[in-house]
Amino acid sequence: MLTKIFPFLKWFRNYRFDDFKVDSIAGLTVALVLIPQSMAYAQLAGLPPYYGLYASFLPPMMAALFGSSRQLATGPVAIVSLFTAASLEPLATAGSEGYIAYAILMALMVGAFQFALGILRLGLVINFLSHPVVNGFTNAGALIIASSQLSKIFGVYVDNAEHHYETILQVVQSAIHYTHWPTFFMGALAFAIMYVLKWFSPRIPNVLVAVAVTTLISWGLGFEHNRTVPITAIHSSEVLTLVKSFNATVKKIDSAAKQRNETYEALEKANKEHNIIQLFDAERAANILTMNISEFKHEVREYKDEIRGLLFRGVPQPDGSMAFYRKDQLPEGVNHDGRIWRIRVGNNVIREDGLVMTGGGAVVGVIPKGLPSLTVPKINMGVLGYLFPYAVIISLVGFMEAISIAKAMAAKTGQRLDPNQELIGQGLANIFGAIGKSYPTSGSFSRSAVNLQNGAVSGLSSVFTSLAVVIVLLFFTPLLYHLPQSVLAAVIMMAVIGLVNVSGFVHAWKAQWYDGAISIISFVGTLWFAPHLDKGIIIGVALSLIVFLYKSMRPTVASLSRADDEALRCAETHGLKECPYISMVRFDGPLFFANASYLEDKVMEIMRSKEKLKHIVLVSNGINDIDASGEETLSLLVDRVRSAGVDISLSGVNEAVMMVLKRTHFPEKLGEDHIYPTMEKAIQSVHHEAHRLGDERECPLIRQCYFSEA
Repeated sequence: MLTKIFPFLKWFRNYRFDDFKVDSIAGLTVALVLIPQSMAYAQLAGLPPYYGLYASFLPPMMAALFGSSRQLATGPVAIVSLFTAASLEPLATAGSEGYIAYAILMALMVGAFQFALGILRLGLVINFLSHPVVNGFTNAGALIIASSQLSKIFGVYVDNAEHHYETILQVVQSAIHYTHWPTFFMGALAFAIMYVLKWFSPRIPNVLVAVAVTTLISWGLGFEHNRTVPITAIHSSEVLTLVKSFNATVKKIDSAAKQRNETYEALEKANKEHNIIQLFDAERAANILTMNISEFKHEVREYKDEIRGLLFRGVPQPDGSMAFYRKDQLPEGVNHDGRIWRIRVGNNVIREDGLVMTGGGAVVGVIPKGLPSLTVPKINMGVLGYLFPYAVIISLVGFMEAISIAKAMAAKTGQRLDPNQELIGQGLANIFGAIGKSYPTSGSFSRSAVNLQNGAVSGLSSVFTSLAVVIVLLFFTPLLYHLPQSVLAAVIMMAVIGLVNVSGFVHAWKAQWYDGAISIISFVGTLWFAPHLDKGIIIGVALSLIVFLYKSMRPTVASLSRADDEALRCAETHGLKECPYISMVRFDGPLFFANASYLEDKVMEIMRSKEKLKHIVLVSNGINDIDASGEETLSLLVDRVRSAGVDISLSGVNEAVMMVLKRTHFPEKLGEDHIYPTMEKAIQSVHHEAHRLGDERECPLIRQCYFSEA
């Protein structure tokens, strides 16, 4: 019982000091990969990069302590990060305080849902996400993730459009005119380092080397070149007006967002008090505010596009300050510093007394030193209702990713996995992660592979990984200041290459054409509706359920005949001759309300096609369940068949079905002597009577000669 509550106690059975050394080395090696990856994935999720470190603090340790896999490395991953960004984007501006709060709340919700599934032993719910759907979604997700980093690779800034492909078109248009070449070359260098080391020295942490080299170059060359100046340093009245308009609109968004939060609280209060009038008023007010925020965001996006498109020349002043002129409005004879300057504009108000002009590339910047405060996220019931469906999808997708990785490793190590225990581990990882300011996490394929390659014996390796992250947060965050953003983008793009799996579509199509079609439709749907990734998943799941229901309603009904190998097989599939007097009808699937009439229709169809038919044997080996509608259909079928002068029997009825039939007294109606244990017994029993007075010289069922007695 103790090991069920604390599964990590099993690690220490026969645990040796050598195992401890191996686990410590594996854990530290994973940390070297995790630290830069986590910062990149946090950026993908729309959060400041250091939140990736927060997500690497408690989750790896908690997932290892309470999960069932000893090598699974948990933390920020690409797909979950992308899903987090897609679900939160309509609620708040990426990177804002509200957005961060919602991301942490999402982690809590995901963890609670996974933990509940694990405690209730409902791990099988993951089966609703079929492999074709996950394959299509993962491939589309990989392309979306990779393409979403193009703006950082080229050093251009665009806001997300309604559809992802529209955003990419904007990036391409901006890159044609405004590519920041030092940023591009820094990302390309990171790509080259990771690619070369991956193929020639796989054991070297290529991500860490790329990050270390580019960070040193960035520091040495002064890659980030910013100046903070008052707005009066910009000599352009048009620009001043544009900045003021932008700030005014941003303030409108903040004010409306604050009012909407107050409205959500009023909505929650009205729900508790069952005050219908206040409830309707609050809902109407919330909808109006949401529409207003959407309009304001559109205005802000237009202002930002204009501001980002402005290029300036910096002119040094005698007092050491800098004056800025529009590139195309620089006065004649004035010498500039040789750089192209831009106004740094984000999602917040541009400070007029401290406007940031950037003449270099973007870097990670300041990372708060120390561990995050441990607090339970504030729960907003209005937001909770909106986030719940996304939390469910992230929970299932994240867990499927984690359990797939764990199963792949267990196949190599021989370890026994418990999906429900893994759900508990992942749930606690996200719950405690939320307390430590983490966003949703899951199992990572690349880091788990590193863990396995380094011979990790137990989950203690993940504890060492968490401790390494703690040490970085406490002592080494200043070293990450000069890490270029384009390098983090390159890290993400390099990581998601492994998610592209074209062979998965081919494999699904070969297995069943409709599985291949579902996989392709899920892929196209996810790409088309991005960034609304939930729609791609819903389309795939809906198609899978439709196919399942269709197959359940129309299961295979086969007429059997004797094949060359003496086995009874489907006559139509194998092109076999059938007996005109006996029809062996096999029904493959449970007989229940949705398909009972289909069986009756098929039997009637067989009777119409065989004028000499004397006996029908319903081969029931494939009927593993039956309900009241199924039993009623069987009873009516006996009456209809016998009223047409044809006899009917059953063979191969299993115990569960027979118990139902006995409770409804069906054997008495059919006749105990018309129920046979096997198909062969049924053929031997009914063959002679069915062929009496027949003119068939050789029966396809037993290949014996019969002559007419007439």
